[in-house]
Amino acid sequence: MAATASTMLELGTDAPEFALPDTAGAMVRRGDFEDAPALVVVFMCNHCPFVIHIREGLAKFARDYQAKGVAVVGINSNDAAKYPDDSPDLMIKEVQNAGYTFPYLYDATQNVARAYHAACTPDFYVFDDNHKLVYRGQFDDSRPNSDIWVTGEDLRAAVDAVLASRSVPEPQKPSIGCNIKWKPGNEPEYFSA
Repeated sequence: MAATASTMLELGTDAPEFALPDTAGAMVRRGDFEDAPALVVVFMCNHCPFVIHIREGLAKFARDYQAKGVAVVGINSNDAAKYPDDSPDLMIKEVQNAGYTFPYLYDATQNVARAYHAACTPDFYVFDDNHKLVYRGQFDDSRPNSDIWVTGEDLRAAVDAVLASRSVPEPQKPSIGCNIKWKPGNEPEYFSA
C-alpha cells in the first residue's frame, strides 16, 4: 500500500472557495459556512484503505463537532472514470454505509483539490472563523494495520483549540494516505507521486 503525505499548505492561507454538488445533487459552497466557528475540509474518497480505516472515527468526529456548530465537508476529487469505486453514485452509498452527517461533495474538475494543494486521502484542513488555515495534517497517528486506536486526537485538538480561541497545538503532522487519483495530465506542480 503506497502512502502519500500532505503538502502542508501554509498556515494563514485563506480558505479557497468551492461550489460543488453533494450526493443529493445540491450545490454546496464554502460561503454556506460563513457563520461557523470553524470549517473542517476533508479530502477523501470511498475506496482508499486509509480513509476506510478512519471512517467510523471520522463519522463520530463530525457528529460530535457539528453539535458544537463546526462545519464539516468531505470532498472527493478522484478521477472516477479510472477509479469507478469513487463515482458519485457510490458516494451516495458511502454516506449511508458510513453514517456521514456532513456534505460529501464531488470535485469532477479537480480544481478544488488543486486550490487546497490536496495530495492524499484523507487530507484534513481546519479554518477558523476568519477563514484562515490554522491546521493541516493528520486525523491521528493510527494507520491501517497499526496497533494504534483511531481517536482523531490531532484533529480534535486542533478544532478544540479554535473553539476555545487558543493557538492550535504544534507540531502538526502531515496526513498520510492514498494519493489523489489525478486525471491524466492534470497532476498539479506541487504533487509528486
